[in-house]
Amino acid sequence: MNRPQTIQIFLPDGSPRSVKIAEITNRVVKAVLVPRNKIDYISTRNELNNVGIYFLFGESADKAKPIVYIGEAEDCLDRLKQHNRTKEFWNYAVAMVSKINAFTKSHAKYLEHIAVDQAKESNRYETENLTAPSKPFVTESMEADLLDSFDTIKILLSTLGFPVYDKIGKEQITSKELLFLNGRNIKAEGDLIDDGFVVFKGSQAKKETVPSCHEYLINLRQKLLSNEIIIEKNENYEFVQDYVFNSPSTAGGVVLGRSTNGWTKWKNKDGKTLDELKRK
Repeated sequence: MNRPQTIQIFLPDGSPRSVKIAEITNRVVKAVLVPRNKIDYISTRNELNNVGIYFLFGESADKAKPIVYIGEAEDCLDRLKQHNRTKEFWNYAVAMVSKINAFTKSHAKYLEHIAVDQAKESNRYETENLTAPSKPFVTESMEADLLDSFDTIKILLSTLGFPVYDKIGKEQITSKELLFLNGRNIKAEGDLIDDGFVVFKGSQAKKETVPSCHEYLINLRQKLLSNEIIIEKNENYEFVQDYVFNSPSTAGGVVLGRSTNGWTKWKNKDGKTLDELKRK
C-alpha cells in the first residue's frame, strides 16, 4: 500500500535539468542523478566516491522499450567514468549510495542482485545485463535492512522519472478501471496509468494497416514485432507482454492499424469512454 512520503531534491548547480540529489530524509539511501554531459561536474563533488549501485538509462532506435543497465561499484564515480568511455546507449546515470557511508561491497552486490532480478521481473525496461549477478551471502538481519533500502531505491528512481519497478499488470487494477477497445475480430484491454496508457498482454491488434495509417504507427508496430512484444497469432497480432504507450490514441492506433482518438475509443465495461471518465 502506497503511503504519503516527503522527498527532498537538491540541485547543486541550481539547474533543474542538471545533477539532482534526492533523498527521503529519514532513510539512509540517497540517489544522485547525473546527465551524461555532467560527468566532469559531478567529478568535482564527493557524493559518488562511495560504494553503491548505479543505473544507466537510455534508448535505442531498435528497442521498443527504454534501456537500463544495472551495476555495483566500490567507487561509483570511477565506474561511471569507465562507462562513459565504453557504453554508448546511455544518457543518464542514477547512483544509489548510503548517506552515512554504511554500504560495503557485499551490500552493493546484494542490492545489484535484487535490482537486476526485479527489473527483469517487472519488464518495464529492456535490461542490458546479459546475466543476473549471483546472490552473495548476507545475514538474515542485514538482508532485511537491504530490502528496506531497496524499497527506498525504487521510490527514488520513480520520483526521478525512471519507473523501473512500477508494476503495470492487469492484476494491479480493479475491474471497474479496466478499459476495452473492440474492433472487427479483435479485442484489447488497457488502462490509463501515471506515465501513459498500458495495453495488457493477451490483447489483440489488427494485422493490416489502412493506407492512410501514419508512418510512426507503422514503425512502432514493426518495432513491437521485432522485439516480440506482439506476435502473429491466427489472423491478428497478440500482445505477449504488457506495454506502455505514450497516449491512449497511440495505443488505439497500434491496436486498430489506423489513426484513432483513443479518448473516445477506449471504454469501460459500462460503455463510458475514457474521455467521459477522466476529462468530463
